[in-house]
Amino acid sequence: MEFNDAQAIYLQIADYISEHILLGQWKEGERLPSVREMGTGLEVNPNTVMRAYDFLQSNEIIYNKRGIGYFVAENAKEKILNYRRKRFLEKELPILFKNIQLLNIDVEEVKKRYDDFIQKQQVL
Repeated sequence: MEFNDAQAIYLQIADYISEHILLGQWKEGERLPSVREMGTGLEVNPNTVMRAYDFLQSNEIIYNKRGIGYFVAENAKEKILNYRRKRFLEKELPILFKNIQLLNIDVEEVKKRYDDFIQKQQVL
């Protein structure tokens, strides 16, 4: 996994896990890799993975069965989508709007490109 400097590593790991859940690679009730397994696989310190697991657990996306491990929570997909929508609308969208304004990009051009993007996605 390639990490970037723009976000804390544990949050990038939480996003990685969330994406796997959204893609159905880890389903509700399914056990996640142990902290050590995940750390080894991602080549990070297990403490960093533990922070990611704690973050996801505090957002009720995963839960811990003491002595057994971490599992994907019921309604995890819905909770991930709600969290990501909120984060996008509050943090990322204002940056996008600022760039649109600074670069003097017409909103109609943005809409056209978005529509083109959606059309291409439907073809795939």
